[in-house]
Amino acid sequence: MKEIYLDNSATTRCLPAAAEVMEKVLTEDFGNPSSLHNKGVDAEQYLKHTRKVIADSLHAKEKEICFTSGGSESNNTAILGACDMYRRNGKHVITTSIEHAAVEMPMTYLEQNGYEVTRLKVDSKGRIDLGELADAMRDDTVLVSIMQVNNEIGTVEPVEAAAKIVHEKNPKTIFHVDAIQSYGKIPINPGKAGIDLLSVSGHKIHGPKGSGFLYVRDGVRVRPLIFGGGQEGALRSGTENVPAIAGLGEAVSFITKEKHLEKFGQLRKTFVDAISTIDGVSVNGPETAYDGVKDPAEEDLVAPYIVSVSVQNVRAEVLLHALEEKGIYVSAGSACSSNRPSISRTLKAIGLPTDLLDATVRFSMSVFTTEEELLAAAEAMKELIPTLQKYRRY
Repeated sequence: MKEIYLDNSATTRCLPAAAEVMEKVLTEDFGNPSSLHNKGVDAEQYLKHTRKVIADSLHAKEKEICFTSGGSESNNTAILGACDMYRRNGKHVITTSIEHAAVEMPMTYLEQNGYEVTRLKVDSKGRIDLGELADAMRDDTVLVSIMQVNNEIGTVEPVEAAAKIVHEKNPKTIFHVDAIQSYGKIPINPGKAGIDLLSVSGHKIHGPKGSGFLYVRDGVRVRPLIFGGGQEGALRSGTENVPAIAGLGEAVSFITKEKHLEKFGQLRKTFVDAISTIDGVSVNGPETAYDGVKDPAEEDLVAPYIVSVSVQNVRAEVLLHALEEKGIYVSAGSACSSNRPSISRTLKAIGLPTDLLDATVRFSMSVFTTEEELLAAAEAMKELIPTLQKYRRY
């Protein structure tokens, strides 16, 4: 039975080239990049190469890239570090009601420590209201954090328009973007867009787990969360994970080499058209796929590689395992918090009916996903759902 992996928003298969360079670094070029001898210099070259590749992909400066252990650390460092550094500017922060736990939990921590957090509401498609953002801005707003692509339903938020509002309303406010579900697939130029801090995770783009980076715009200061030897410009002390960073470099080179939105758009249409004929199936989020040209500030747009599907009278966990028996792997909402079932804050925020909150699964593609795989998944759903609906709970 051929496996069909459609849970790429949870994690992606590591590129063979990334795995190969990691093995080489682990077994041959294993020096400490802070050492002065040749082994250290060789290791340092991997850091320099990956930093340049990332900086080029963002039209940024190499010194603006700080390596981290992944998206969660990048988000925590950005939010907590910026709020601590600029605490004299105020203790008010703004975020949205549909952020990933790696943003929501630091926000909760700030609330517990005297900060006021404003969470912007979203409409039924998952998009924020820029007018509400403008109204929420204050003289004491120290940070605004908005994700570029929602990890559950794929809504593309108007981050460039948001950045403009933030800096016009209060030039001292730091603007952070969680780009973990968008980097490498949706174009972003943080300097041009007015983004001060941007978080990325390596294992979402075919790099190794335990890799990632934080873009810190030149001139923006962030208090470190980890102290020690002063690595990464003293923002993230500790000997760098050179094997993972080398693998990340290979992944970034690969994922940013070509534009993928057109392919994703075609695949999404094929899949959505196929499953829309099934009774009781509905697709959540915007209908129009982002193509790199349409403006998220003007219309509801969805990242074409994420498809959130609700099925009446079928629990998500039941459908997930039924598909798994056919070798098809999907996710029940977001897999990034834990493997314990919980009601999605995002689905609640968009006003999804109560009976569908635990009846929603996520299909997410990678650049390796094929039309044949998606059609096979759709056929499996056509076969399974009528049977599963017969055993619905009353």
